[in-house]
Amino acid sequence: MNEQPALKVKRLHPDARLPQRATAGAAGLDLFACLSQPDFVVIGRDPAIVQTGIAIEIPSGYEAQIRPRSGLGARGISVVFGTIDSDYRGEILITMYLIGSLESYTVQHGDRIAQLVLARVSDLPVVEVEELTTSERGAGRHGSTGV
Repeated sequence: MNEQPALKVKRLHPDARLPQRATAGAAGLDLFACLSQPDFVVIGRDPAIVQTGIAIEIPSGYEAQIRPRSGLGARGISVVFGTIDSDYRGEILITMYLIGSLESYTVQHGDRIAQLVLARVSDLPVVEVEELTTSERGAGRHGSTGV
């Protein structure tokens, strides 16, 4: 009998919240700040690390992506987009920073700070070739298909 893949979550702190979907159709799982003393982190222009108090076990053949929450992004608060590999077992840490006009933003314990999106990983072989096939775009760089 094949076991259905699942995201396994371990609380590293008793007050940590498990990732959860805000709605049934949400692609991402909300991640929450898990802070003790002090129970806040001030975010500024320089990157700041925010703890979640959880570790995860991603099934083989999958990866997890850390993405910004659109509600925070609209206010100029962002996170570093990142990939979590299936063999990582440490605490999920979120790197946050400001990109807007705010001078600072305070993250408090329990705040929704990022999204976790699970995706399948392609296991394609790497093959060195002398030439690549041509395409309509070719080697066009940033903006080569229009603005």
